[in-house]
Amino acid sequence: MQAKGSAGKQKAGPSFTETGRRAQIVAAAIETIADLGYHRASFARIAERAGLSSTGMISYHFKGRGDLMREVVTEVMQLADRYIRPRIEAHESYGARLRASIEGNLDLLAEYPKHLVALVEILSNLRGGDPGMLAFLDGSEAILALQVEQIRKAQRAGEFRDFDPWVMMRAIRASIDDVVRRATHDPALDVRAAGRELADLFDRATRTTP
Repeated sequence: MQAKGSAGKQKAGPSFTETGRRAQIVAAAIETIADLGYHRASFARIAERAGLSSTGMISYHFKGRGDLMREVVTEVMQLADRYIRPRIEAHESYGARLRASIEGNLDLLAEYPKHLVALVEILSNLRGGDPGMLAFLDGSEAILALQVEQIRKAQRAGEFRDFDPWVMMRAIRASIDDVVRRATHDPALDVRAAGRELADLFDRATRTTP
């Protein structure tokens, strides 16, 4: 057993201050990307939004733009999971779960208007085959595959009618993303109402009864 203070002592993790600074930078990046778009969200603009004296503070905490963008995507996806998953799991029927998922996404947009906009901006502008960012796309496809399997289960259970689950899930995802994009150009848009409209639309499109 190693004694305290010996050479075998493990390296300490990031301090509270470092963790807080990273979170501050990520929050500023989310707002900057949402307001200005992916390509105009430079380190200089992010540093200004975060109240930092220079971009060097960003470079100290992140290896580069790709590293920061990956952290932004991770932050938004974790927030979305914490926000939406309990809503879905609170229901038994597949139809109610689908409605909770659709409405939950757009309720999230209403409460955190910058987060989903930033996520869509980043994932829509991936270039160059960055392995880290492409991993998020792979993860997104894996989530889609799980959602497709849920639809297949609903069809086997007789709750949903016969249709192509992949086509339906991509239509649902594209519709949600389109509301997110529209919200960036129309601040007056009632995104919660849009969520209810989409939930009604896809409820009618999926259920077995007219």
